[in-house]
Amino acid sequence: MTKAKKVILVANSTWNIYKFRLNVLNRILQEGHEVTVIAPVDEYLEYKENYPEVRHVALKTLGRDSTNPFKDLLLIIELFRKYKWLKPDLIVHFTNKPNIFGGIATKLAGKKSIAVVTGLGYSFIREGFLTKIVQLLYRFAGRFHRKFIFENKDDQALFVDLKIVNKENAVSVKGCGVDTDYYTPFPNGQLKDEVVFTFIGRLLHDKGIIEFMEAAKEVKAKNKNAKFVVIGEFDQNNPSTIERDSFAKWVEDGIIDYKGFVKDIRPHIANSDCIVLPSYREGMPRTLLEGMAMGKGLIASDVPGCRETIEEGENGFLVKMQDSKSLSKAIEKFIDMPYEQRKRMGDKGRQMSVDEYNDKLIANQIYSIIKPIIDEV
Repeated sequence: MTKAKKVILVANSTWNIYKFRLNVLNRILQEGHEVTVIAPVDEYLEYKENYPEVRHVALKTLGRDSTNPFKDLLLIIELFRKYKWLKPDLIVHFTNKPNIFGGIATKLAGKKSIAVVTGLGYSFIREGFLTKIVQLLYRFAGRFHRKFIFENKDDQALFVDLKIVNKENAVSVKGCGVDTDYYTPFPNGQLKDEVVFTFIGRLLHDKGIIEFMEAAKEVKAKNKNAKFVVIGEFDQNNPSTIERDSFAKWVEDGIIDYKGFVKDIRPHIANSDCIVLPSYREGMPRTLLEGMAMGKGLIASDVPGCRETIEEGENGFLVKMQDSKSLSKAIEKFIDMPYEQRKRMGDKGRQMSVDEYNDKLIANQIYSIIKPIIDEV
């Protein structure tokens, strides 16, 4: 075992740590290192009950969707002060704002840092002035990180092409991983009265929720036995959030069955036949990984992040981005599949999740990247 060091994990919410990073946190603790989490406090601080040895430091100035440069300056100052106070041997940043402004704070504090790019979000999807600003900020802050870890190869290639990171300092892993013991198979391709397609995610245009509803309307006009479920919540601070009134009309008309936000997604995946995500861009979509782990077929857009999870015709189907017609055809194709084929598709996805996407495997890969930096004298 290596000599114990101090490692800080920084994220844009405690929820992000709770939902996606506990496997990495566990792996670092297993090596005997001291771990501090810096993140805005929310209800998911409950994770601390299982990790009394982990220090959680509240991050107060991070506005996840804010574009106010004054607030970003305050974030740099806050992180700088915390890094000087905590004296870490390594800081691992997750998500865009910590990657950018945490990178600057790390340089000012004279500490070692890694950036984990978990997805590029609205600012990269909607090309424009904001995209250019974010790219410039990343290019500036990118010099201060020892390594960049990406959750898909497309994002890795983009950052290299944009000269944000040198090729030798960029590496990709397959997302954050999924707990294949927690998300276990449920009989898929069941012989029942209806075929259930489920969308899980924030109600954002960029997640493809509009295309999902449009495809649902088209398919239901021909296939009365098709059911379309939406699970997720509105994100009012995100400029890509859909209009509540128009969404309510889809629900009222019976096109979709809306379940709202749920904490334990497993029963809803279990009741599904296929998980659908027509997103415009992802890091590595956790909802698809969870669906795979539970033995469900997948339908997703042929875009970064999503495309890495699907082997066409083997565990799901890829469709054109922002194309409800392409999506409806894939849904109808899935409906027409016999029971045995749906089961093979789900079984294939389950095997992929165990072999390539399980959270312990991903945590080991990430730790192998950060270990040489932690061990540096």
